[in-house]
Amino acid sequence: MDRASRNRLTEHQLDRFPGNTLFARIARAVCSAGCLPRKELYEAWEVARRVRRRFRGGRVVDLACGHGLAASLLLILDDSSPLALGIDRTLPPSAARLQAVLQEQWPRLNGRVELRSGALEAVELTGDDLVVSVHACGGLTDRVIELAIAARARLAVLPCCHDLAGSGGAELRGWLDGALAMDVARAARLQAAGYRVMTQTIPAEITPKNRLLLAEPG
Repeated sequence: MDRASRNRLTEHQLDRFPGNTLFARIARAVCSAGCLPRKELYEAWEVARRVRRRFRGGRVVDLACGHGLAASLLLILDDSSPLALGIDRTLPPSAARLQAVLQEQWPRLNGRVELRSGALEAVELTGDDLVVSVHACGGLTDRVIELAIAARARLAVLPCCHDLAGSGGAELRGWLDGALAMDVARAARLQAAGYRVMTQTIPAEITPKNRLLLAEPG
């Protein structure tokens, strides 16, 4: 199966996810919802499980959340987080459908996942929050980092769509490609703000924009 496919998962793919593993159960729920691109399932899963190996508890705040799958997965993986809030400028019309299917399969999610349309800055973050963003395009990743630093919140971002015009890391481009230089500069910025930084990758066959940046206040 091409995990990078942008084709929607539907009930026709249910038999591709046999067994009773947590991922298989999640994938079948996503297939039943019939609205999510295959790539987004794998991206959210790979990010969420790496984040939970490092960070436990706290309110989950998923910025530029799309369907809000990452927010829900982080609660499924760690029930000690009380709530998850996802916000995006415009939510996909099918986001509510996906959440309804997930909550049918995991009733403990009921009343604990909220998705909103609006500006990222409308969320009042605190130092107890876990801020995540999976493929916030271009400068959105930098806004997410700024908001997390201002609140001294823990952070996990998977950057994409690097806009190199006027971006950070220009001084590194003699050695590094532009997108990598930009992400190195983001890591350095977090370190300068007093954060402990961890760098990982998710599988490149899911997305070439696979650098996961994790950080927590020192």
